[in-house]
Amino acid sequence: MAWGVLIIAGFLETFGVAMMNQFAVNRSWKPIALFVLGFGGSLVLLQYAMETIAMGTAYAVWTGIGVVGGTLVGMIFYGESKSWKRIVCIFIILVATIGLKLIEG
Repeated sequence: MAWGVLIIAGFLETFGVAMMNQFAVNRSWKPIALFVLGFGGSLVLLQYAMETIAMGTAYAVWTGIGVVGGTLVGMIFYGESKSWKRIVCIFIILVATIGLKLIEG
C-alpha cells in the first residue's frame, strides 16, 4: 500500500509543478490554489509512505516521479524540447526509480 501511496504522491508533485508553470502562463488564483493542493497532498502522502519505506528510497522515488512527470508534461503540453538526449535521460531516471523499488522490495 505504501508504494501505491508514494506513486500517487509523485503524480501530485507532477501536478503541482504543472500548476506552477500554468501560473507563469496565466496569472490567476486557480493555478496557485491547485498548486497548493497538489503539493500539500503530495507531501502528506509522502510522509505516510515514509512510515513504511526508507526515507532515502521514498524521497528518491518521489523526486524521480516528479522529474519524469514534470518533464513529460512540459514536453507534451508546453512545447519543451523533445530531443532524443532528453528522452534517454528520462528513461535512465525511470529505470533508476524502478530499480530502487525492486531493491527496497
